[in-house]
Order: sequence, then C-alpha cells, then structure tokens
Amino acid sequence: MATTHTALIDSVPTRLLIGGGWREASGGARFEVSDPSSGATLTTCADATPDDGLAALAAAHDAQAGWAATPPRERSEILRRAFEALIARTDEFATLMSLEMGKTVAEARGEVAYGAEFFRWFAEEAVRIHGRYSVAPNGASRLLTMKQPVGPTLMITPWNFPLAMGTRKIGPAVAAGCTMVVKPAHETPLTMLLLAQVMQESGLPDGVLNVVTTTHSGALCEPVIRDPRLRKLTFTGSTQVGKVLVEQSAEQLLRLSMELGGNAPFLVFEDADVDAAVEGAMLAKMRNIGEACTAANRFFVHESLADEFAAKFAARMGALVVGEGTREGVDVGPLITARARDGVDELVRDAVGRGATVLTGGAAVPGPGFFYEPTVLAQVPADSRCLTEEIFGPVAPVCTFTDDADAVAKANATEYGLVGYVFTNDQNRMLRVAEAMEFGMIGVNTGIVSNPAAPFGGVKQSGFGREGGFEGIDEYLETKYVGIAL
Repeated sequence: MATTHTALIDSVPTRLLIGGGWREASGGARFEVSDPSSGATLTTCADATPDDGLAALAAAHDAQAGWAATPPRERSEILRRAFEALIARTDEFATLMSLEMGKTVAEARGEVAYGAEFFRWFAEEAVRIHGRYSVAPNGASRLLTMKQPVGPTLMITPWNFPLAMGTRKIGPAVAAGCTMVVKPAHETPLTMLLLAQVMQESGLPDGVLNVVTTTHSGALCEPVIRDPRLRKLTFTGSTQVGKVLVEQSAEQLLRLSMELGGNAPFLVFEDADVDAAVEGAMLAKMRNIGEACTAANRFFVHESLADEFAAKFAARMGALVVGEGTREGVDVGPLITARARDGVDELVRDAVGRGATVLTGGAAVPGPGFFYEPTVLAQVPADSRCLTEEIFGPVAPVCTFTDDADAVAKANATEYGLVGYVFTNDQNRMLRVAEAMEFGMIGVNTGIVSNPAAPFGGVKQSGFGREGGFEGIDEYLETKYVGIAL
C-alpha cells in the first residue's frame, strides 16, 4: 500500500460510533479489513458484540424524540452540508472504496457522485413532508392527516456499494426525523465509518446516527430486531438473508424495506441498434465488476441478431484491462473474496460443461488478489445454473429468443423481479414489453436505471419497499389521522 494510501487509511475512524462517541467494542475484539486486489490487511476495526448493538439502539431511542422535533429546515441543511462535503472529498472516498472493495477509482468516483445525490435529493424532500385537511363527506367533522417519523431504524448495508447503499438509507431517515443504527458489511466498513464522521462534522446531533461494525452480523442484529425500541428495519443483500430478517421482524411487526437479490434479463429485439445494445450491455453487466443486484445476468437476443451481438460484446469485454483498482488504466478490479471468485468460476464451468461456448475470458486470473476474466458465453443451455443464479461477477451468458412472447416468458422465468433491460426502437413494443415484464424497474435503451430521483426496488423475491424518488421518504414516515368533530 502506497504511503499516500496509508495516510488515508490512518485517517479513518475504526471504532464504534454510539451516542456521538467513538468507542472500542465491549469485548475489545477487532477484525481485519483486507484489500481484495492483494489480500493484504488495510487496517482493523472494532468487532462489536450484541451488547454494543443494544447500546447503539439505546442511543438511537434516547435521541429519537429530540430529533423528530428538530425543524425540517435544520435537517435539510445538515444533509446539504454532508452532500457538499462528499463532493469536496470525492477523491478521498473513491480511493478508500477502491482499496477496501476493489472497484476502480474511476468507478468509485461515480459512486460518490451518485451516493452524494441522495443527500441533496432528501435535503430537498425534508421540507416537503406534508399531510392534508378535508371535510368529511357528511360535513359533520374535519379530517386531518399528518406524517410523523417511524422511529429508530436498523440499517444493514452491503459491501458492493459501501457509500451509496448507506446514503440512500441515511438520507431519507435524516429527512424524515428518524434515528439510526447502521451495521455495514464487515468486508467494507471503512467507507461507512468515514461517512459517519462526515455526518458528525455536518452537524448531525449525537445519537441520531450510530455505527456498529462486526463480523457477527446475525448475533448482533437479532436482539436489536427483537427489541421493542426498534421500529423499522431496512436491508440490502441476499434474498436468503432477507427472509431470515423478515421472520425475525415479525415479532415486533417492524416497518420493512427489503432490497434483495436480482436476476436481471437484458432483451435485444430484432429492430434494436446492435451497437447501442452492446454499449448498454457493457454498462448493465460491468458496473461494479458485475457485483451489483442491478447487473444484467441473462442476455436474451433475437435469433437474427444473436451472433452479431455476441461477437461485438465479446470484443468489448475481451479488451478490458484487469488489475488493481487504484492503478491508472485499469477497467476491471478484483472480486470481493476468493469465495466470490470461485463461485463465479463454478457457474462458468457448469455452463461450459453443459455445452456453452466461451467467446472470451472464462477463467480466474492468477493471484495475488481475486480477479476473474471478463467473460462472454454463447449458446448457453437453458438448464445452466448461470441463468437461474445471480452471477455477481463479470460473466455474460448470451441466449436467443424467437418472438416477443418468447422474450417476455424467458425474462419472467425467475423468482426475482428487481430490474430488466429492453433494447428496441419500436415504441409500441417498448410499452407492451415493459408492462408484461414482472420487475420493479425497467431500463429502455439504457444500461443504467439507478437514479436518486427515481424509486429503486423490486417485486417477487427481490423484496419490497422503495428507495429514492418521492417514494423513498415515505418508507420512514407513518400516517396519523385526526378526526375533529364540529
């Protein structure tokens, strides 16, 4: 690690943030945070215990009443200052994310811009929370509704977008007047800890945001979830873990936001611009090294265009430079762990064993680090695991379809329903297909759907609730009705 990187790592707080103070874990344990490009240890962080989780919840509970009473404009200004601080420190956050997660610095800069925008968006929404007043139909009373904060919220964030997955939860909670306990992924805790410091510096009161890092996520989170002081749980991660959390949350009937797994189809119809579709495919597949719930997982191309699309796609993928994310000229960084890399390779081996053709890539890159070659597979059999399981890596299986009905049927043949992509120049087809696809988000002639001003979320086993857009703040607000007799 370069000297400049050492200085950056040393500047990040690595203890728990509880009630406005930074403290070691109650058991004194710490865990290592590693660089996935080399396996080297970057630093260590406090390894919180269940008692620390409950202490963080107590701090959030104690701060809730005062925070809810804080004027909306004050909450708005805190978010605005935090937005400006993130933009001013873009390079710092980008380098930190590249070191602990593996994505290139260039891509990490994009995440800072995207993540910071949630703070700006919800700074503007904080002062627009409103209810309504109306006359009862019989004229005998008046109906008043008001919006109030849900209350203390547990936020469990993933490792793949260490900043943005935090800001799109923290932003609306701050705007709505909710206090928080944040449990970031143990693979990438540093970005969240630095973000928490920025929030403190931006004027967030003590106890509103509490951060507990741990390698024992289940043991820490379950007692917090079952504690009656908690009122909401929001989680981004796998469907398997999400189901466990939903079950645990039933005891307290918590408000829930679940952004879970995906298996995104990418449809290219016969009237599509092939070059534009390839460009969109590169964005949809290779954002974040393919380690994204929105990543295109299954490419279905009309049989008349399949060979051309696959060849051009493979040429683009094969030209990407693989290496350490902090180095200039690198396009593709490492996967997060050896287990993740080996899991991707297992899916490729399965497809090839069933008859798929490797057009480019198809193998792990020798270490150190957890790299995998950008890969395009053609003639992928329908029973291949890579068509039913989330790949979470730089692998693109290409299949064919015959007509619109076949395309939609293949797209919908999954228990997941987060996002789908459609490339067509026929406006009527675009509307018909978008309406028929069973997904919470549809990208038409684009490989990127994420936008802080739009509601992000899925259907079926991709979860429920929305983050971002006008809908995002409603997840942190309760509606109270007051009937006034005359």
